[in-house]
Amino acid sequence: MGSKIPAFLLSVILAQPLVVEAQVALPGIRLPGGGLQNLPLSTDRTLSGLSNDLDPQRLENLRLLQVRDLIRTHRREIEADPNGAPILRGEVVAFSPADAALERARAAGFNVARARVLDGLDARLVVLQAPRGMATRRALERLRGLDPDGAYDFNHLYTDSGVVGRADGESPGAEVAGHVDAAGSVDAGVKVGLVDSGVDITHAVFRDIVIHQHGCSGTPVPAAHGTAVASLMIGRSPQFHGAAPGSELYSADVYCGLPTGGAVDAVADALAWLVQERVPVINVSLVGPPNLMLENVVRMVIAHGHVIVAAVGNDGPAAPPLYPASYPDVVGVTAVDAHQRALLEACRGKQVRFSAPGADMSAASPAQSYVVVRGTSFASPIVAGLLAEALMQPDRAAAQRAVSDLAAHAIDLGAPGPDPIYGFGLVGSDLRPQLALASARSH
Repeated sequence: MGSKIPAFLLSVILAQPLVVEAQVALPGIRLPGGGLQNLPLSTDRTLSGLSNDLDPQRLENLRLLQVRDLIRTHRREIEADPNGAPILRGEVVAFSPADAALERARAAGFNVARARVLDGLDARLVVLQAPRGMATRRALERLRGLDPDGAYDFNHLYTDSGVVGRADGESPGAEVAGHVDAAGSVDAGVKVGLVDSGVDITHAVFRDIVIHQHGCSGTPVPAAHGTAVASLMIGRSPQFHGAAPGSELYSADVYCGLPTGGAVDAVADALAWLVQERVPVINVSLVGPPNLMLENVVRMVIAHGHVIVAAVGNDGPAAPPLYPASYPDVVGVTAVDAHQRALLEACRGKQVRFSAPGADMSAASPAQSYVVVRGTSFASPIVAGLLAEALMQPDRAAAQRAVSDLAAHAIDLGAPGPDPIYGFGLVGSDLRPQLALASARSH
């Protein structure tokens, strides 16, 4: 096939809210030997209408096009790191740098672009802007040279891990559930966290549910991905319910409707807020490359007794691990279809702890509608909701017991015992919202 395209690129799916709403008619694309830069420019970058033709190869092509377009369209703000992952141009993130280290950085021409105090973690992230004319890669090398004992990395951008699209009808072979009685909700006091794009809290499935919002200077921007993920976790209505219907939601918007959204410093700030609010289970349906800042923050969050549940990504079975799902002790989740088969595009490996429904189903969408969804993004909130019902407060030992208990009740799929395709097995098999909802509006 020619030059190898970085695996993380296959995980990037139309991160901007405007992309998920229109029509697409994408013919089969053979990836050119010249790599990403040679892909055609005239492809419609949208997903509605794909509900009946969700071919994994086509979805990968769309993600490649979106990454290329994201960098090309916003080249003043975004560039690729040496491995091809998107980063904010000219920015380097420092983890709890010493004052003396910051002084050396300033003396070398760096400016502090912004600083985020991670109150819940007793740490801080400082985003340093490179001197004019200095390449971002060189800026990172320079700061590491000035402070060999410090922790510095690119300000990577993390993207969603699933497809949101309107339905023209049912997917072949999909089972459509009947009426859902949503009268029963989880016990009072159940809290669950979400790090994603903004949630349309006016949707009927969130009626009378307590939702706390964070980010975007107090004005989160509702988007399709965050709304869908939240609904699968805590939504409830006469026709729809999530895994933990009616739970109190703590939702952090790390995108704010911006193409530069999903940066490491915003994700870290969101995680710290959830720790400060003592939210025991946190869902992250975002994927990207390894990053030292994110690794440090994830490790601290878990050490505080919280559970992080994350989508493993949709780069295909041969792809390298994606993060944060692949960090130690994170609960990585893959997706299965209506026939309990792992999605062909889902990542595999030891990071897979559980499988859950992630295709042939609907989820809530802005404008009081429902949409067809597909991807590990939408399996992860189901696992998070199930764990939230078993963990009322952050507690390291209790968190481990909750994960072990869920594993004990999982349906073993694939090879006997834990495996790299399904993990411990399938959970939440009965929590697949009826596909027919995507043809109707909410009430």
